Amino acid sequence: MHRPLVITEDHALLDDLVRVAAAAGAQLDVAHMPAHARPYWNLAPLVAVGADQADALAATAPPPREQVLLVTRDPDDPDAWRKCVEVGAQSVVRLPGDERHLVERFADAMEPEPRSGAVICVVGGRGGVGASVLSACLALRASGDHLRTLLVDADPLGGGIDALLGHEEAPGARWGDLVAREGRIGAGALQAALPSFGDLAVLSFHRGEVAAIPPQAMRSVLEAGRRGFDLVVVDLPRHFDPAAIEALTRAKATLLVAVADVRGILSTAQVLGEARKHTSDVRAVLRPGVVDDDLAVSSLGIPPAGTLPDQPRLTATLNRGELPKLGPRTVLGDLCTALLQDILPP
Repeated sequence: MHRPLVITEDHALLDDLVRVAAAAGAQLDVAHMPAHARPYWNLAPLVAVGADQADALAATAPPPREQVLLVTRDPDDPDAWRKCVEVGAQSVVRLPGDERHLVERFADAMEPEPRSGAVICVVGGRGGVGASVLSACLALRASGDHLRTLLVDADPLGGGIDALLGHEEAPGARWGDLVAREGRIGAGALQAALPSFGDLAVLSFHRGEVAAIPPQAMRSVLEAGRRGFDLVVVDLPRHFDPAAIEALTRAKATLLVAVADVRGILSTAQVLGEARKHTSDVRAVLRPGVVDDDLAVSSLGIPPAGTLPDQPRLTATLNRGELPKLGPRTVLGDLCTALLQDILPP
């Protein structure tokens, strides 16, 4: 993989750029004059041109390209924008003020082609309806179809979705390891840190005392997930905290699991009212009950996405650390396949 290119003879600026690149996990190719930069100009994912070499570079008339920055250590440089235009740069970066922005630009440059993964949120209309089971099964079904999938546990009091999968002892990062992280998380770094099982990565909570997820941590994880995975499934709590709202605002679709009985529909309607404040595409997944399915869906006023069947032996299966079979000839497997086909682009 090609490295970002820096063109400068200013040693103080170069030291700053090397330090910033290291914070982004990047190494640099360095050219001290424009002639040395020529072999790397079209290959580098990003070019940072020091203000000291801008006029000399402009005199060589380099071919136009994207991802060129003019970098200066003088926040009041009156010629910065003139130099920016003449070298064909897209923006001016002034250090140290723009240092965090430059870290993100270097990190972006070092990532593989982003996947633009879709986010699906799953939430229960009341407790115990199987929203976490549906989240886990969707993620397993997608990863079984070789989609790079991230399953995110957003419910601090849910008991841990890694335990639902039977992998609570798997090594890897949990939310407690990420919440103190500020700013951008690299997609590759996230994939490497989390417990993974084939094409499925899981972000859950440590056992014991847990704290709420800061919204900025959820934002960073979801943005990294969208860049590095084909699908991100988020298991939401019923009471939407700021982190859950971050997920809802990014959701391509939200699946609301409802029991088709009077109390279940009333409770689900309340959850739906809160969800609609933050996302537009909400679909109902019904559990069988005493109320007719059509009447239940019409009462909620959202489109039906499918029916989550009762499974008499589900509790025993989960307590063994197993999940229901998701093959193409099983009801639950067919439901997950249909949901994914409806929500994800072909």
